[in-house]
Amino acid sequence: MSPIRTQWTRLIRFVAAETAQVHIGEPVDPKVDVGLAIHQKEPVKAYEIVGSALDPTAQVTKNILTVKQLLAPLSREEVGLVRCLGLNYADHAAEANLPKPAYPVLFYKPVTSLIGPEVPVTIPKHVQPVEKHLPDYEVELTVVIGKAAKNVSEAEALDYVLAYTAGNDTSFRYHQMAVSQWNFSKGYDNTTPIGPVLVAAHAFPDPQKVPLKTTVNGKVLQDGTTADQIFNVRQTIAFLSQGTTLLPGSIIMTGTPKGVGFVKKPPQFLKDGDDMSVWVGGGIGTLINPVVEERGSTKAKL
Repeated sequence: MSPIRTQWTRLIRFVAAETAQVHIGEPVDPKVDVGLAIHQKEPVKAYEIVGSALDPTAQVTKNILTVKQLLAPLSREEVGLVRCLGLNYADHAAEANLPKPAYPVLFYKPVTSLIGPEVPVTIPKHVQPVEKHLPDYEVELTVVIGKAAKNVSEAEALDYVLAYTAGNDTSFRYHQMAVSQWNFSKGYDNTTPIGPVLVAAHAFPDPQKVPLKTTVNGKVLQDGTTADQIFNVRQTIAFLSQGTTLLPGSIIMTGTPKGVGFVKKPPQFLKDGDDMSVWVGGGIGTLINPVVEERGSTKAKL
């Protein structure tokens, strides 16, 4: 199996100032941190890409467009399914006083949870007050599958990767710890940022040497490396593809390093007005989202 090669190295999805339409493109500046530049209201321009982000034959043109609004690099329709690993970093397992899992701990998120850069992470009314429900951040290297993968070997696993991006697996710890299944507590609407760019797999030489950080209100709270993953990306893809087809566009969030809020003493939690960002190396950059608490009179059932 040959690795996937795209014409683009980094891909963004955006609304263009020139057309007011959604486009995909390659940033003109190959080194710009797109998410940070947009947050700081600096101009970002991109060469328009003709075709789909999921089509390796999509063509990078010479037509230059200006980013008016940066979107998640894949639409919810393109993603289709979100797989996530829990407890996949040795240092994170240690800080939570939990044993390393013998097998990958898998849970799913609905695509309705996905949002892009600068979109508020919304804490639903039923998981308030935040002091009880402990909304939490989790920076994650996120894998985008590029071709149907079933029963693949570890040796060939990376050949099925289209690209990598950043994810923030915002979690609500009270409900998560109250039940054995995490899908609900990690899958609320508009709580899972991804982006700001896709970095093509062919330009991302080693997914096990990637630094990643979380910053909230200017304070670095997570500062780790994918070298600490218990199940590396090759192992994860091979394991999850057993008897199961991983479809193009589906994403895998590969877990988070130490530094999460709920294990701190006292616990740290997200709240209305927080400025939250995650950063992933390898050319992915900074994914920034404010935090807001939903208003209303809904009462929690738990």
